[in-house]
Amino acid sequence: MSDDSIKVSSPSMADEKSLARTHTGPDNGVGEVNDITQLGYKPEMTRNRSMLTLLFQSLAIAAIPYGEGSPLMSAIYGGGQLSIFVGWIVVCLLDECIALSLGELASRYPTSAGPYYWTFQLSSPATRKVLSFINAWTWLIGNWTITLSVNFGFASLIAGAVGMFHPDYAMTNWELLLIFYGLCIATLIICALGNKFLPMVDTICAAFTAISIFIILVALASKADVGRHSASYALSHYDKSFSGYGNFTFFIGLLPAAYCFSALGMIASMAEECENPSVRVPKAIALCVPVGGIAGLFFVIPICVLLPDLAEIVEAPAAQALPFIFHKVMGSPGGGLGLTFLVLLITLFCSISITTAASRCTWAVARDHALPFAGTFSKVNDKLGVPLNAIALVTFIQLLLGLINLGSSSAFTAFVSVGVIALAISYAIPIILSLLQGRLEVNTANWKMGNAVGYAVNIIAVVWIAFELILFSMPGALPVTEVSMNYASVVLVGFLGLAGVFYAVYGRKVYQGPPESDAVE
Repeated sequence: MSDDSIKVSSPSMADEKSLARTHTGPDNGVGEVNDITQLGYKPEMTRNRSMLTLLFQSLAIAAIPYGEGSPLMSAIYGGGQLSIFVGWIVVCLLDECIALSLGELASRYPTSAGPYYWTFQLSSPATRKVLSFINAWTWLIGNWTITLSVNFGFASLIAGAVGMFHPDYAMTNWELLLIFYGLCIATLIICALGNKFLPMVDTICAAFTAISIFIILVALASKADVGRHSASYALSHYDKSFSGYGNFTFFIGLLPAAYCFSALGMIASMAEECENPSVRVPKAIALCVPVGGIAGLFFVIPICVLLPDLAEIVEAPAAQALPFIFHKVMGSPGGGLGLTFLVLLITLFCSISITTAASRCTWAVARDHALPFAGTFSKVNDKLGVPLNAIALVTFIQLLLGLINLGSSSAFTAFVSVGVIALAISYAIPIILSLLQGRLEVNTANWKMGNAVGYAVNIIAVVWIAFELILFSMPGALPVTEVSMNYASVVLVGFLGLAGVFYAVYGRKVYQGPPESDAVE
């Protein structure tokens, strides 16, 4: 760090009492508890999460059957089996480079502020304030919209399940919106009132997801009502006639897998709720992709082997491929609904976990005065032990943006795309800054890759993120129609425009960036 770094003063007596109250795990040394004070913040959150519960939360956020299944229609347009199977492996390898890169940064600066804190610490004094503000809002937009995409995808899966029994019934946008609203409010209540139970919920989710994947595999393989494809066909069939993109079609099929792991960095926002975060948070981030990737193979391979005709799938009710596939392969609406119900429960767990992470991000941004009404949204409710106002804001933003669905039937695609794009940008900025610094800061982290591997992994991560930005900005199919149009860039620019107005009018007067520190020793 530069010589003008501000040394963080020792906590006051009141702060020490708060610190003692928040330290609920085993006493493994003062350094564990003081990580957050070294970074310039006062401990306010209850430390009730271990490395395993953080990993389980990250897997709950990835929610393999939902994350791959809800946007599966993109892989159908993207060519079918080849895009689903090979695409899954390719994306897992590339996303692990992002995970490892973020893990180093999270180890060096283990705070709920995440990417924008890293950006501030790695930037020059002349640019750190503006760059960190931009990344704070990019990070915030990504958290809000990716959470929105989960709840909206949840509602869409319900619509797809209804379509199994009533294929001629088309759910109206209003009906879909009301289901979405109900899910958002239910998640708000659970996240607000059940904080002490959420680590256990994440653990249950991980076990339930593994069991559900096994049940889906066995049920599909044993029933196989549409027949089974040969191994070569199941893993390499490629039909590029649906997307209109010609030889680029395969890359459209990467979207579901990329969406599945797009939020892997959100677990950084939980750093102030676990012991020894400079080691446990990066481990959880780094393990999410390999553990989820292996589990995901047991989900995507049976789908590839038993996939119905692609021309039928593209006509699926509510544009939801997964319920349609379950229905066809199981041979009855009841069988399809049984498997879809498992995915819906996994999606509920995902909604709870991702809303929790998004609320911590919102709270952290408000704590550093990068958000309007920062005093309100940075409060932690003493009775509930959660940033209640931040959870409410995350929910309100979702309810507001959900209205877009009334004017566009491609709203889900926009929510997915803008969430992935914004999160990817927020990841890329500190990774690039670290590379430009010669990886000096991350090389002193408690959890690191080392220079030889680190440079290669960081560069691959940045190149993959750049390609993701292009991929998630493209229409789902050509020629462009109202349904296939991708409005992600419009939503993202609109949000950043509002953030720019706030900064110009008021934010530049109160936002000085997060506390400057020499990071965790």
